[in-house]
Amino acid sequence: MEKTITATNDDFLYAQIVTRIENQIKQKLLKSGDKLPSVRALSQEQGISMSTSYKAYVELENMGMIEARPKSGYYVKVLPSRISRPPEIKPPLKKIEQASVSQMIRLVSQNMSEATVLGLSRSSPPIGLIPLAKLSKSMMEAIRKSPSGNIHYENLQGNVSLRTQIAKNAFSWGGNITANDVVTTQGCMEALVFCLRALTKPGDTVAIESPTFFGIFNVMLSLDLKVLEIPVDPETGIDIDYLAEAMDKVEIKACLFVTNFSNPVGSCMPDHRKKQLVDLVTKRQIPLIEDDIYGEIFFGKSRPRTCKSYDTEGWVLLCSSVSKSIAPGYRVGWCIPGRFKDQIINIKMMHTITSATPTQAAIGHFFETGRYDLHMRNLRKALYTQSLRYAQAVTEYFPPGTKISSPNGGYALWIELDKKVNAFELYQAAIAQNISIAPGQIFSTDARYTNFIRISFGITYDDVVDKSFKLLGELIKKMI
Repeated sequence: MEKTITATNDDFLYAQIVTRIENQIKQKLLKSGDKLPSVRALSQEQGISMSTSYKAYVELENMGMIEARPKSGYYVKVLPSRISRPPEIKPPLKKIEQASVSQMIRLVSQNMSEATVLGLSRSSPPIGLIPLAKLSKSMMEAIRKSPSGNIHYENLQGNVSLRTQIAKNAFSWGGNITANDVVTTQGCMEALVFCLRALTKPGDTVAIESPTFFGIFNVMLSLDLKVLEIPVDPETGIDIDYLAEAMDKVEIKACLFVTNFSNPVGSCMPDHRKKQLVDLVTKRQIPLIEDDIYGEIFFGKSRPRTCKSYDTEGWVLLCSSVSKSIAPGYRVGWCIPGRFKDQIINIKMMHTITSATPTQAAIGHFFETGRYDLHMRNLRKALYTQSLRYAQAVTEYFPPGTKISSPNGGYALWIELDKKVNAFELYQAAIAQNISIAPGQIFSTDARYTNFIRISFGITYDDVVDKSFKLLGELIKKMI
């Protein structure tokens, strides 16, 4: 380790120590079972206080990276190679096969929100990570500032203050937009529906990811659309060559992809591949609906760029919301639809007239006061820690040979089990024990993912979660 740290702020020093030890473990410079310096030795070696040393070790222990052994000290706990083996890429059962929405797998979602069920299937922040007091304060201040108390119909395109803050925040993902480029919606799903309605008609084909969020299937079914499933690599995202080949064989009216921390795989497309995708859809003049709902949930040093940031001709329609970051129940979303803005506004006028005034104003105020940035730093840190703890539980309790994704953001772990395991049967066995997981069958239109499950790490890891993982492991072992 280096001997000198020039920073003086205790919090910064502690964060530096945590990051450096974490990187040494990931790079295998420190291996599973290695003994770490004592708190006193680390303090003397780094020229920091004992309390700062202890705080750094506690944080690493909370992350599941190290463990304290009574009367012995701290040791490396996680073996990175065990949790970094990605699940296999599953090609379609038939090459470039169109699947009717009517043939899609029935969804398994009715138990996700029951109070008595541990919702390991929900990709959303738990109450404990939502800034309730500050949100309520923003709501009250926004109402107080409004001459009408926010009971009036909102601007058709959306609250001006909120759209201004969204435009400002776009700088973080490489965007160069104004408030006039944004149309607000009731959550991200409504934004996706508006885009699909603007770009397609019943019977048209839309390219989607495989696997993909099962809620997309309901949308496609309601709009009487067909889907073409494009394989997703856990590291690099959709197979662009496969998509280009599909475009030569099938008339695709639009694409709908999650380019940052896709659900359920967790893949994040590298910037050069995002540009490649934008170049492809622009050349073919096929609109790309970019679902960026997880873009702010990143674990690295900076927010990943979007496909929209490379869009110069308006063929990318970016959709997002605060449902995964601040408040799912507020239903505040938006769309940046490029050349299709007029169509989106017309559909919004016919569908909802306008979005809810109080919640839009409150979220706009939450952004404006800087509360959003502080909240997101805390949320990302908590979710990253939980992702490591959940992954550690999988490696500890699930059978050897289990493969697991290593997402750098989002909420989901995509887990490949032994081929003898039927994920839906596992779901049924787990729900009988009041544990909800998401079986792989609901993330595709065919039987490609029968031995896969998605587990979301939004719930804070505690004894209840730990016991649930142990029980899941026992259920899986019985099936093998």
